[in-house]
Amino acid sequence: MAKLEVHPDIAEAKTISTDFYLDPYFFKESKEKIFGRSWHLVGDADQVKDNGWVTPVHLLEDFLNEPLLLSKDKEGVLNCMPNVCTHRGNLIVEKPCKVNDLRCKYHGRRFNLNGKFLSMPEFKEVKNFPSVADDLIGLPIHQWGKLLFTSLGKSFSADAFFKEMIDRVSWMPVNEFMYHPELSKEYLIDAHWALYCENYLEGFHIPFVHAGLNATIDYGNYSVELFRYSSLQLGIGKDDGLNFELPPSSPDYGKQVAAYYFWVFPNMMFNFYPWGLSVNVIHPISIRKTKVSFLTFVWDESKLRQGAGADLHKVEMEDEEIVQNVQRGIRSRFYTHGRYSVTREMGTHHFHRLIAEFMR
Repeated sequence: MAKLEVHPDIAEAKTISTDFYLDPYFFKESKEKIFGRSWHLVGDADQVKDNGWVTPVHLLEDFLNEPLLLSKDKEGVLNCMPNVCTHRGNLIVEKPCKVNDLRCKYHGRRFNLNGKFLSMPEFKEVKNFPSVADDLIGLPIHQWGKLLFTSLGKSFSADAFFKEMIDRVSWMPVNEFMYHPELSKEYLIDAHWALYCENYLEGFHIPFVHAGLNATIDYGNYSVELFRYSSLQLGIGKDDGLNFELPPSSPDYGKQVAAYYFWVFPNMMFNFYPWGLSVNVIHPISIRKTKVSFLTFVWDESKLRQGAGADLHKVEMEDEEIVQNVQRGIRSRFYTHGRYSVTREMGTHHFHRLIAEFMR
């Protein structure tokens, strides 16, 4: 089994070993070492809009498959906690609903909407009861606009993952972006989740794979910025295209920005266009199968189907064809490593370095 190492100097580095994509050991280990420690999109504030609302969520179903619960308590505070009764492990909430408290229908154990234990029938004789172990564990929750994020671990603050993105587009009224389920889609891809991510993380392939996007983006001025646990690909548009009308408060004021492509480790993409935001969440299913969710949040409907974000489905189909072919190719006995373009593949090198770091 190969040791996952990637040289810090991109000019000297080789790509991460193909064992990471092919060996079931690494796929299994990545659940806790990578995904169990990172931050994840867990929902939308509109799912718990009013006090008393609770909504069940299965975080990365078919992979982490962690049953969670979003709630807004009587004081209007948002909470995220396990959706698992501390008595016998029954799921507490099965569908979104408005309630006064949480009650497990298996044996009647009750909790406050913030997860604090309230009562339990037939438990008078139990010693040292209740204790903190009978409360539902409160998970961290980070809200940006209407987007809600949580982490199953306590390794990192939300700022470590999101601050650079939030600061960069702070002038956008993200809290006004409206989720449009009819414009959102899911795709199943026959490839490892990391192959999909690393394809996203470089614009090197745009002139070769995406003719339509290449006609909109000025490839020569395409740039990449790396942060600790995230990165930005800044898509500069052509003179006659649809670009952002940037305010003087934007650090990019004066540039013809057609799209902001933010990636947050390990599996989230935030694609800002003049019409709004497409959030892509990458769900590992198996070592050779991945689900990609495109979640569409609209800011200005008059600009839909224009510019760099005009036809996301077409771009996705072009990407899928390439990524699935790479999945077939990396199984070859004649391929173990590649090299990086120093000027074009900084994002992919950064991603591979983070994988190696977390897997250690």
